[in-house]
Amino acid sequence: MSRIDGLFARKNPVFIGFTVAGDPGIETSFRVAKTMIDAGVDLLEIAIPYSDPVADGPVIERAHARALRAGTTPDDVFALVRQVREHAPDLPVVLFTYYNIVYRRGLDRFFAETAAAGADGVLIVDLPVEESGEVAPSALRHGIDRIALIAPTTSPERQHAILREASGFVYLISLEGVTGERDRLPLHVAGLVGAVREKTDLPLAVGFGVSRPEHVGAVAAVGANGVIVGSALVRIVEEHLGDEAGMHEALRTAIKAMRCGIVPDPGPDIPRRERVEG
Repeated sequence: MSRIDGLFARKNPVFIGFTVAGDPGIETSFRVAKTMIDAGVDLLEIAIPYSDPVADGPVIERAHARALRAGTTPDDVFALVRQVREHAPDLPVVLFTYYNIVYRRGLDRFFAETAAAGADGVLIVDLPVEESGEVAPSALRHGIDRIALIAPTTSPERQHAILREASGFVYLISLEGVTGERDRLPLHVAGLVGAVREKTDLPLAVGFGVSRPEHVGAVAAVGANGVIVGSALVRIVEEHLGDEAGMHEALRTAIKAMRCGIVPDPGPDIPRRERVEG
């Protein structure tokens, strides 16, 4: 059983935290990751910095830029994963990346290095299912889960095609557009969770726009197996660039507050709320 499978088997729902490797500096980013883990992140999603992060909103886009200015390379990202693995041997780690990074590295080399570093899954955010055939053999060969993305606009037919290629868990995008904090979550999240649940036994994790404790609680309440928080945590790094001690304290406070929004699965006999309110 993989670390991702084991996590979802023993804990539901889980809290997934996102960070950009190398933000705001290569050494500091490990301390950021360590703080997030120690504060209660159940699964860590680490972005490989990229110059054109089209799926990301302004907060995360600026984090990519800071990391690149700091000189962060894929080699540095793999080194960061190894540090995380030493600190937290059982913690699942997923790399968030854009396909050009994988392609330029070489598909088999990229997945071999991902596995050797100790990561468990890869989410290639801009790779459509129709073009993912070359990726599958390398991921399978090296035991790396391929995390799939499903958006509110994904048709049922396309959902089936995406789910046939997925493993680990499914990343459900709560809203149209790029990543970023929102005042409220759309009402259709419950319907999206329910519709995809009918098509797969894989765990479902909801992200994009989830940035407050009440958002976390609302997503958990509609039956999601995981809640993903990204921009709200990356923003804390940005707001404390000159105050690393304050950065870590703010991250701990935010993660603990958001984790309080997660209510354990009440079981099949207790109905959940039928919609998400921001």
